Amino acid sequence: MHETLTRLPHFIANHVLLVATLVVIILALVALEVSRKFRGFRELTPGSLVQMINRGSPLVVDLSAFADFEKGHIMGSKHVAPSQFDPENKDLAKARDLQVVTVCRNGMESGKAAKRLVKAGFSNVATLAGGINAWKQADLPLAKGRT
Repeated sequence: MHETLTRLPHFIANHVLLVATLVVIILALVALEVSRKFRGFRELTPGSLVQMINRGSPLVVDLSAFADFEKGHIMGSKHVAPSQFDPENKDLAKARDLQVVTVCRNGMESGKAAKRLVKAGFSNVATLAGGINAWKQADLPLAKGRT
């Protein structure tokens, strides 16, 4: 161990770019984890969303395109077009203290919506990591049509 520590400064001096790259990657990972911790909402796996649905009745907001929503959505979810999504909407504002889960096809649009909900004062917000695609991969059922 002592020999390794004495050779470390020599290694760093000879491989400055490699060491700098390692430091940047470590800092980026730390920053990513810190931002996840303080963003105000959490990501759910399909399994944890199923547990949440079974334990209570979260408001599941599906932000997929309407045609995609009709092809398959989580049972009981409410469709809202991304362009129509407004956290200040009177119907949505009633759910300010309830568990709200945002969902979309791949998880990108739902993350943006979750940020808007948190900014609008919603206290219990989550998003489905990977969206409906992750739900399908978990082999969970989808409802079809407008329901």
